[in-house]
Amino acid sequence: MATALATAAARRAGPGLAVTADAGRIARAAHAMAARFQRGGRLLTFGIGLAAADAAHVAVEFAHPAMAGRRALPAIPLAADACALTASGGNGSGPLTAQLRMLGRPHDIALGILGPGRPDGDVPAALAAAREIGMLTVALATGEHADRDPREDGTDPARASASPGTAATPLAAHLLAARSGDPLIVREIHLTIAHLLWELVHAFMEQPDLLVVEAPR
Repeated sequence: MATALATAAARRAGPGLAVTADAGRIARAAHAMAARFQRGGRLLTFGIGLAAADAAHVAVEFAHPAMAGRRALPAIPLAADACALTASGGNGSGPLTAQLRMLGRPHDIALGILGPGRPDGDVPAALAAAREIGMLTVALATGEHADRDPREDGTDPARASASPGTAATPLAAHLLAARSGDPLIVREIHLTIAHLLWELVHAFMEQPDLLVVEAPR
């Protein structure tokens, strides 16, 4: 038992330390999110498969804060409504992209979750649509997505093509990666990052003078 626990801990050590190395990126994403919330924006979260469940978890954290004294912030999980999800997409878009185009507003936030080594459906396309609308885009992704992203700090808004996640096109303005190929560890890291975003968003919103300058989309 002790050996199994030590092995499990060792597998998580590297990805966990990578989160601390990405502290600046996480803080910048939280600052940009707080600025959008301060302006009345909403958080739209999405993913496919287990990532959809994690996206719903993130939305609930923001909309129903567990800590006393923290304000509820508007958040909508796009995959939570089966009727809307299965009815959308008739215009040639994937269902997440169609919902995002229907619900998203320029001052909102789009947070997409992508997992390791599996198709991501229309999550990248939904993030691209969000940027076209003018929404702030945040991606909880993996090392494989980060390795394809041409930016070092996840804040350059420039785009050179229509295909999100390619070398020419950033997947999102703020790409926060879980550095692991283990799907379970990736989920743990993504939710850890989401909780950090939640905490930092509230910290920034308690200091509105810090939100005068918003990071790029």
